[in-house]
Amino acid sequence: MEPSKANPRPIVVVTEGGPHIWAIINAIADRLGPVSVVLETPEPKKQLLLGRARRQGWISAVGQLGTMVLTRLGKRFFASHAARLIADQKLQTEPKPGQKIINVPSANAPECLQAITDLRPGVVLLAGCRLLSRQTLAKMPCPVLNYHAGIAPKYRGMNGGYWALASGDAQNFGTTVHLVDAGVDTGGVLKQARGRPEPGDTISSYALRQAAFSRDISVEAVSDALAGKLATSDPDLPSKQWYHPTIWFYLWTGVTKRVW
Repeated sequence: MEPSKANPRPIVVVTEGGPHIWAIINAIADRLGPVSVVLETPEPKKQLLLGRARRQGWISAVGQLGTMVLTRLGKRFFASHAARLIADQKLQTEPKPGQKIINVPSANAPECLQAITDLRPGVVLLAGCRLLSRQTLAKMPCPVLNYHAGIAPKYRGMNGGYWALASGDAQNFGTTVHLVDAGVDTGGVLKQARGRPEPGDTISSYALRQAAFSRDISVEAVSDALAGKLATSDPDLPSKQWYHPTIWFYLWTGVTKRVW
């Protein structure tokens, strides 16, 4: 059944942006009505690197930075593949004309909380933004969900699709929409979707591929939140947090397993 577009309370998405996230946002807007987007400023790369070095050590942090740089170059090199994927899957990867966007410095900034408070939403969906602090989360006026590009809790954190493939676990190449708590992708699971990569897909395009088969679960979870019908389930999977692969692991896995 097609969800109703006559929602009494707004839908808010908090995000850093990106083509795959806009594909999710636009799918929700097409099915459920207007979405207000709170767009946070990306975290400075220097700050990101320092944070990872504190948590994981400088060797891992620099190795991860190498993969991030290579991935960015890969997006340019494989732009034609991404364009075909977008066209084939009919993804809308740019803001629609008239899209309401509120710019804030961070998802944890007072400006973000104020914007959400002013909008009085029925649901907030996080999608590709900073982890909310306990203080921010405690002040949210409605259910807070998260779109995660991985099967939680087995592939929490970064690059869930890539790590499933690199681990020889292709059956868990998928996504999760879950409730948000103070942990990293540890909240109760609401919806999950699984798919498969296509020839030519790499770490640069996995997120787009995952978004393509995850539009329905995103719409369903948001619709359930608006209707007050959220229900969690236990996927009965081990829990592990993952990070960006180091450049040496990425190249080795690409050569030996053909997972790029």
